[in-house]
Amino acid sequence: MQSPPDWPPVQDALRPSPFPHPLLHVLHTVARMLLFPAYWAQDQLLRCWAPTARPSGWRRLRAVPASGAALLLLLALPLALLGLLLWLPLQAWRRPFCYQPPPPCWVPPPPWLLPAEPTRCFLFFTANLCLLPDGLACFSNLSHCQQRAEAIGAALLSGLRSSLYGSVDCSQPQSEAPRGVLTAAVPARLDFVCLQEVFDLRAARRLVRRLAPNLGPVLFDVGTLGLQPGPHLKLLGSGLLLASRYPLLRATFRCFPKARGEDALASKGLLSAQAQLGVQDGRRVVGFLHCTHLQAPTEDGPLRCKQLTLLLEWAEQFESESCLAEEAVAFSVLLGDLNFDNCSQDHAQEQEHTLFSRFHDPCRLGTRREQPWALGTLLSTSMLHHSVASSPERLRRALEQEKGRHVYLAGPPSGGHPPRPWLGRRLDYIAYRAAPGSQLNPEVERVTFSTALAGLTDHLAVGLQLRVSVPS
Repeated sequence: MQSPPDWPPVQDALRPSPFPHPLLHVLHTVARMLLFPAYWAQDQLLRCWAPTARPSGWRRLRAVPASGAALLLLLALPLALLGLLLWLPLQAWRRPFCYQPPPPCWVPPPPWLLPAEPTRCFLFFTANLCLLPDGLACFSNLSHCQQRAEAIGAALLSGLRSSLYGSVDCSQPQSEAPRGVLTAAVPARLDFVCLQEVFDLRAARRLVRRLAPNLGPVLFDVGTLGLQPGPHLKLLGSGLLLASRYPLLRATFRCFPKARGEDALASKGLLSAQAQLGVQDGRRVVGFLHCTHLQAPTEDGPLRCKQLTLLLEWAEQFESESCLAEEAVAFSVLLGDLNFDNCSQDHAQEQEHTLFSRFHDPCRLGTRREQPWALGTLLSTSMLHHSVASSPERLRRALEQEKGRHVYLAGPPSGGHPPRPWLGRRLDYIAYRAAPGSQLNPEVERVTFSTALAGLTDHLAVGLQLRVSVPS
């Protein structure tokens, strides 16, 4: 089969710079340089006083670096004030994400040509990386953000390398119910990667340098920052990063209007993107991706429900505005950390949200009823540096047994005894739906729970293999 002459398509809607004029981009870079010394000093100060598992003698010793960081912070404040005065007004012109196009040597996958190729499989991958500034990551018993970003990039690259050799084989129809697989590796031949908590921009750029040449276009540094209606001051982005093996045609981000506590400083919301997958009788075949990260504290269930309602509205609005009447839609997929599970009484309100009547969650049988193969994705932070929890293969073997799940997976948010059998708290979701009236039918082939990032973050990664076909 030959590729159409316009493959990959020209991406007129996406430009590398988030600013409409180069001068604004330069000024924004200068503002960030002025802010960085105070940012770094504050980060070091937080790191010195964050809870730690080190010996008690360290508590006395860390007063020395803490004093140095406090002094540097005081000296950097005048520069930070100047940088803030420059940075704040620039946010009014900034598009809410950066776009990294693939390099000129990038070769996209062969386009899906219908009806000659009636079926194609797509592999989705999501992970919460906890790439916060070190001072904040220490509260989750993680640190060394830049080193972790490099190691995570290398782990993801192992799953991306085989993406260069074609699509996932799905020539034979699935004859059994979808199943879950626990693996110590990153699934091979990834098509779409959605990452959360990539808050540190230096870490984000390390990941982009790995992903763009080996996968394709990347959206990063996502969020509407500065003064927002409310008024609210957003100092951190959404932490979302989306990479695609297929060309991206359009993207948008919308920030949740309400947040509480520490989440109020972050620009959490919904990142939506349209990817072109192929061509059918001269028409484009497209897919929609929606990436999110909801409010974190357990007690904020009503706020999470409002965010779920908003993201459903925004997803449908984006799809209706993006899709032309003659285009064929293969799938609409929602990925991300929703910060509630389907087993705890604490999350009863979220578990019954209409989201689950609009998107299909393959791990879910019903309210507080999971598939027997489903697995929790939140790890116990106190065990992250244990030798087992730091090894992908040893953690995989441990989580195959209920005893290991009790040790290495986080327990119920309100305490008490976990239900039996204990599968853990699944906060990370990949849900999908078919487009209304579409002739293309998406079906789940496999759900993957991966320990490949063991020791690098406090979540398991989740993969979904989706088979899309033309009904016979």
